[in-house]
Amino acid sequence: MKQILISGVIALFLSLVGTPLLIKLLARKGYGQFIRDDGPKEHHSKRGTPTMGGIAFILATLIAYALTKVIVSERPTMSGLLVLFLFAGLGVVGFLDDYIKIVKQRSLGLRAKAKMAGQFIVGITFAILSLNFADGRGTTPASTRLSFTQDFGWSIGPVIFVIWALFMILAMSNGVNLTDGLDGLATGASVMVFAAYTVIGVWQYGQSCSNPLTAGPGCYDVRDPLDLAVVAAALMGACFGFLWWNTSPAKIFMGDTGSLALGGALAGLAICSRTELLLAILGGLFVLITLSVVIQVGSFRLTGRRVFRMAPLQHHFELKGWSEVLVVVRFWIIQGMCMAVGLGLFYAGFVAAK
Repeated sequence: MKQILISGVIALFLSLVGTPLLIKLLARKGYGQFIRDDGPKEHHSKRGTPTMGGIAFILATLIAYALTKVIVSERPTMSGLLVLFLFAGLGVVGFLDDYIKIVKQRSLGLRAKAKMAGQFIVGITFAILSLNFADGRGTTPASTRLSFTQDFGWSIGPVIFVIWALFMILAMSNGVNLTDGLDGLATGASVMVFAAYTVIGVWQYGQSCSNPLTAGPGCYDVRDPLDLAVVAAALMGACFGFLWWNTSPAKIFMGDTGSLALGGALAGLAICSRTELLLAILGGLFVLITLSVVIQVGSFRLTGRRVFRMAPLQHHFELKGWSEVLVVVRFWIIQGMCMAVGLGLFYAGFVAAK
């Protein structure tokens, strides 16, 4: 259990110390954020703020996980490595997107097809690998059955599972990307979800089917629950450290480098902890903001009218006169309630199974 504390503390420290160093490096190279003219006018003052800050918490998370394993003299697990692969792989896709925006001065970054191809390659690779590497009990990091608080129903088969996993990865990575529009909003919301997955991993480890003392009704058939908690704690700590510099007024933005990576980590944790559908509640803010874009686009194409003054949803409230800080704090409250409901349902599922 000490692994969780060690990984979280190391990641927090590295992110707190490393982010200002990255800010200086990016500012020296002139890698500043491009601000679209059709957004809220208050955002124009942010033009030139260093971006690609996701590099800081990606490196902090990876280093913290590696150092934790060295300190406790344990080998990494396949579940932990696969989630980190998805996290870092999508971070690379986001980095290429950010780099092209800045260096090529092309506001949309990677072409849509190229960006989607990168997400597809990383996502499909993760999905296929997660169905392999069975442990001594024959349990693989992922399952071909759907899950809420645990697996349920029949197997959907490997092909449909890969499609389902890819949908989750694309939905969450783009959901976090859409949420990352205000200082600290996506970072703070992500901290809460990673905290929830730390709790879930610890609980699943304590009630694991691999333990003869806890095997039975309600036990969790998850391959590496404790290591998933270690990864989640590292992600939480790294995001916390980054939030110190990313909160209003932000000294650095995470960019697509960070938002795609965080979304991938959330999807990976959900798939490997067998809480796929529960993620829609635990990460309810990301779902809500994504739905606002879907509704806005769908309404405009079908009726020629817009439901919101601007999408994503956070900008709608800005245009209504809410200050940026007010929007962020209230959206954090919404995310906190989603996290609480999600954890409540997770525990209720355990009690019901008993």
